[in-house]
Amino acid sequence: MVVVIAALGLAGCRLDVSLPSRSGTTAPSGSSAPSGSTGAGGSAVVITEPDQGYTPVYHLIGTATRSIDLTMYELVDTTAEQDLAAAAAKGVKVRVILDQNLEKSSNTAAFDFLNGHGVSTVWAQSGRTTHQKTITIDGTTSLIMTGNLTSRYYSTTRDFGVIDTDAADVSAIEAVFNADFANTPITPKDGDDLVWSPTDSQTQLLALINGATASLDVENEEMGDGDIVSALENAARRGVDVDVTMTNSDNDYASEFDALTTAGVHVATDTGEKPIYVHAKVIVADAGRSGAKIYVGSENFSSTSLNHNRELGIITTNQSVLNTIASTLTADAKQAAAWSG
Repeated sequence: MVVVIAALGLAGCRLDVSLPSRSGTTAPSGSSAPSGSTGAGGSAVVITEPDQGYTPVYHLIGTATRSIDLTMYELVDTTAEQDLAAAAAKGVKVRVILDQNLEKSSNTAAFDFLNGHGVSTVWAQSGRTTHQKTITIDGTTSLIMTGNLTSRYYSTTRDFGVIDTDAADVSAIEAVFNADFANTPITPKDGDDLVWSPTDSQTQLLALINGATASLDVENEEMGDGDIVSALENAARRGVDVDVTMTNSDNDYASEFDALTTAGVHVATDTGEKPIYVHAKVIVADAGRSGAKIYVGSENFSSTSLNHNRELGIITTNQSVLNTIASTLTADAKQAAAWSG
């Protein structure tokens, strides 16, 4: 699995995110601490899985001194659960929201463990899937992920994550967390860079695709939203070089892939039998050019994900994040097989 954890220096924010070593956490074999790099928007921390494991996520949890707010679709990671409990034991205010609409059976063990160890854990709103995957530390730093905290998938799944320290973004994330934790209605605000479902994710992702002038590099687990498919087709028809890489183990999107390739989109699929399963949700627009942007988040390309679920993503121009993820997507596309119908 590949995860990019990028600490963004977005406009108007200060970036100084460190992920120190911490006793009591055992890194997976071959893992190492991430290294910093400087992009156009500031420094970034990038790691690649499966070599480095989820140790940086555990380290981030360990840096909390005041609060941890976690929203997760699926939580089946005993190390993360124990780290959350350890933080609570040190006096950190730890709150967790877990999905119950589709993943209650998977999440029940973590729900019970956390509530039994000082972590205030609640079920997300009944009747609406909470597919968001976010950790906010001390009200100042939010990790926005495409993947769940489900350890059995770490070594086989392509996912990404972004650490966002933009004050407006983090404030908006916390406002939604507080409302969802109390099960009260809220219309999420986008801060400077956020993409929310069900509020505006479809509108923002369509604008990103429609605004591309040279290239689009895409990974997603699903391709069932007709508006997204049409936008990708139209981009290819107007001369944009569009590359889509997905896992197609169940052949669920054959008609969409046929339509995309007919329009000139380069579709590459992984059968699911290879080491990497594409679970990521990413769009890179115009990589290497002025005005390039990248979306990373929990939103799949389905009407349910875009228009009904609780989801969160981010769109940024950070060059370090863009270059790293674009390079990964290019490598994935080369290793996958071209769609032939």
